[in-house]
Amino acid sequence: MAKKAPRRTAQRILEAALDLFNRFGEPNVSTTLVASELNISPGNLYYHYPAKEELINKLYEAYEAELDELLHASEGVHDVEDAWFFMHSLFELIWRYRFLYRDLNDLLSKNRRLETQFQLVLKNKARAIRQLIAGLSRAGHLEIDVHEVDTLAQSMVVVLTYWLSYEYVRNPREALEPEHAQGALMRGGLHALHLLAPYLGPEQRRHLLALGNAYNGEDSGNNGTGASASPVDMAV
Repeated sequence: MAKKAPRRTAQRILEAALDLFNRFGEPNVSTTLVASELNISPGNLYYHYPAKEELINKLYEAYEAELDELLHASEGVHDVEDAWFFMHSLFELIWRYRFLYRDLNDLLSKNRRLETQFQLVLKNKARAIRQLIAGLSRAGHLEIDVHEVDTLAQSMVVVLTYWLSYEYVRNPREALEPEHAQGALMRGGLHALHLLAPYLGPEQRRHLLALGNAYNGEDSGNNGTGASASPVDMAV
């Protein structure tokens, strides 16, 4: 069996930077720390990425490419089950690049490229959510006035964009640790989808509530702060 080619140094640097940014927050991680994590010299790192901003931009490019591909899946949403899978996939992607969301305001204030590009991310997310709403409507599962669609889409984008910040505020010491990832993702997905609940037909709304109740059972009664999450908390 042929051996896999070793990962190139540039790729190893990106992977280490992403891990450290996610764990400690981008403002708290220097290029020297990234080099130390890989046991390479700072000069070796600078050869590939002369500035920390270039590391961030490269990671953002990878995130944006994955996001663009994933958002196209909104065209295939026809019921609540599809919407659940789509939303959870979005939150999984956000979790993999969570430093972008954890430190979003700080990053945008000092990185002109991200400031510009993230506005496009918000627009693309909103467009995908509108497609999701349209798919549910065409399937006869959702009824909404056309004038409410954009407001609903924007509200769901707000949850997608700031949910991890909310989780962090609720539980700063543990919320963004890997062992808490699944709970955070499930809660975010549920709260985003429950914004659809008032517009869903009875059967699909019951199914959405059943998904929420199933999540509550799997979450062992802990919502990440030590408090029990009741069905009322998960309903609109």
